[in-house]
Amino acid sequence: MKVSITKRMITQEAANVAVQAALSYAKDNGWAVAAMVVDASGHMLAAGRLDNTPAAVAEFAQDKAQTAVLGKPTRDFAERMLSSPELQLGMVNRPRLCAWDGGIPIHENGILIGAIGISGAAGPDDIKCAEAGLRAIGL
Repeated sequence: MKVSITKRMITQEAANVAVQAALSYAKDNGWAVAAMVVDASGHMLAAGRLDNTPAAVAEFAQDKAQTAVLGKPTRDFAERMLSSPELQLGMVNRPRLCAWDGGIPIHENGILIGAIGISGAAGPDDIKCAEAGLRAIGL
């Protein structure tokens, strides 16, 4: 009987690079955002917030990252909620669950190793920032 497993996680160094790249992309585009990367267990590894970004926006970035670490982009949760009133009722009662655009799971070779959440710009722009963060770490 196997009594333990090995779980791959994004490194703290890669998490920092992804956050900084996402923030840099946002700054270059004039968007005031916050970014957070969590490991595969949903624990924060790196976070940042641009000047003049409201503090509450950082909490939204955390919510998006912790939702995306379930394995799907936050956009997918929004689409599922629209199709099911029962799911809507259940999801709104879950702390840290967020169905707004801007949360993307981080996979390496098909394995979930973490997630990134961006908040503060329009939804599609939050996604662009998250994608910039992932490009910076080669994913």
